[in-house]
Amino acid sequence: MQADTQGTSITKVIAAFAVIYIVWGSTYFFIQIAVHNMPVTVMGTFRFITAALLMLGWCIFNKEKIFVWRDIRAAFFTGLLLLFIGNGAVAWSEQYLASSLVAVFIASSPVWFVVLDYSKWRENFANRLTILGILLGFAGIFFLFGENLQQALSVTANKWELFSLGALTIGSISWAAGSLYGKYKPTSFSGALNSGWQMMGAGLAYAITGLLRDDWDKFNFRDVAPSGWGAILYLVTMGSLVGYSSYVWLLKVRPATQVSTHAYVNPVVAVLLGVFFANEKITAIQLTGLAIILGGVLLVNLAKNRKG
Repeated sequence: MQADTQGTSITKVIAAFAVIYIVWGSTYFFIQIAVHNMPVTVMGTFRFITAALLMLGWCIFNKEKIFVWRDIRAAFFTGLLLLFIGNGAVAWSEQYLASSLVAVFIASSPVWFVVLDYSKWRENFANRLTILGILLGFAGIFFLFGENLQQALSVTANKWELFSLGALTIGSISWAAGSLYGKYKPTSFSGALNSGWQMMGAGLAYAITGLLRDDWDKFNFRDVAPSGWGAILYLVTMGSLVGYSSYVWLLKVRPATQVSTHAYVNPVVAVLLGVFFANEKITAIQLTGLAIILGGVLLVNLAKNRKG
């Protein structure tokens, strides 16, 4: 098994990127199914506390020391930024916007990674391939979803659609900030244990918010369709246990701007899934957008791999 100069398995890196590129591209669809069956706070509670308990149980089975309060506090803070505010903005917005359109706004997060990662400003802003790749990826997103974006910003858009766009912008900034905080914050936890506590912190925040909003009083298990529970199961297993754990690990071993390129690839996956499984149509302009996005991602990865 090959390893890079820092001893990280190249095979594991490729596998983790495949997970956050492909699996997370499908989660927008499943989040939309879930929030149409239950309040966002209830969905977040079920998803993240279930995943956290499973992950922490695995760590206990492996005899890891799970109660280090300093590291738990840091993990909770990271989880709040990433999963409660960042992912919560996605889930809340999908009540009012199409999942594909939500993916457009989340695609702005690589830009926020470059802006907020001040310790890498000299490296990132001096690297023409990185900047060109990010700009290409962002341009490709607008080719891919330009028509959807125009409709959302038209005068016919209702106030909740417009509020959702603002929430997604805040969520993108919070996602980038939480990712960078988690990357640079020293911790004694393994990647699995760290992600477990992050998910627990977010799950508790969703549960408390649901109590304050009386969402639990309105929720009835019998009102949830089988597709809703199926969506939760997918989000717990593939979205959180597999996907989020891969993301947390990648942040520790690869440059943050490179990891953030998942935000460009996820909409591509969402579109392709729609074409192959929902008989959706794709235009020549959208195909051009797909090619531009993938070209941008390739440039960012090339730039970062050159740096090692």
